[in-house]
Amino acid sequence: MTSPIAPDLTAGRMPAKPRAGIWRRLAKRRLALLGLVIVAVVVAGAILAPWLTGYDPNEQMFDGLTIEGSPLPPSAKFWLGTDLLGRDLLTRILYGARTSLIIGIVANGVALFIGTLVGVTAGYFRGWMGSALMRFTDLMMAFPALLLAICLAAVFQPSLWIVAMVIALVNWVQTARVIYTETSSLAEREFIDAERTIGASAPRILFRHILPHLLPTIIVWGTLGISTTVLLEATLSFLGIGVQPPTASWGNIIFENQTYFQAAPWLVFFPGAAILALALAFNLIGDALRDILDPTQRGRA
Repeated sequence: MTSPIAPDLTAGRMPAKPRAGIWRRLAKRRLALLGLVIVAVVVAGAILAPWLTGYDPNEQMFDGLTIEGSPLPPSAKFWLGTDLLGRDLLTRILYGARTSLIIGIVANGVALFIGTLVGVTAGYFRGWMGSALMRFTDLMMAFPALLLAICLAAVFQPSLWIVAMVIALVNWVQTARVIYTETSSLAEREFIDAERTIGASAPRILFRHILPHLLPTIIVWGTLGISTTVLLEATLSFLGIGVQPPTASWGNIIFENQTYFQAAPWLVFFPGAAILALALAFNLIGDALRDILDPTQRGRA
């Protein structure tokens, strides 16, 4: 006969297939599907750029400018027109998508890792360690993210990977705060106390019980964070301290062509629309995942 005081350790375990219907429920949301389609199109365009266009992103063509030296408007030869140096704008936008996706994934992945590590450590161990980590997090949150990113980018020589690391260093604090709150709540649950009672080690409790419960939050914040990262990278590149020309980036495309805003508005409109579409797509996907994975926090329908 089972002892009446035996702890129920199954309460803290995630089911074998905790979210078996995620994709089925995601497919029922039109806005989420729209976001997935936009992301798929951008990813396909970035990967297939050499085959979708016959131009080099840095190629300055002799017939890419008017006789007066102005950019060409969209035409059958140059679908989105040319820029101030006679380069094909569509080609540069496709290659710029690579820059935005690489920085978005790498920077957000690093920020998510740092934020999760800090939040879980502070929330589970608490005491002086937790207090020190969260006070440092609060200190980082006190600085405006854009201002801090500008300062860091100005100190280091801007490049693709440096920009990614700078963005990661300013974006991990929000994740750390959310993960800390959830970890602190989980650490006080009965099944965690039961694990401690039977002598389970801290790594076992963290990896077998706490982290699986945090996975939905990590997925949602990881998805939403990409849109923030894409916008911040575009902002830094527009200010001239992000990815440096001639490497194509949506932000520096706008920066290079801003003087032609009135004479050739397509040079600003098309890269700006690409930034807006990609950021919106990840926000739509993140909102849908938040509603599906955490029904207690309903987002926009």
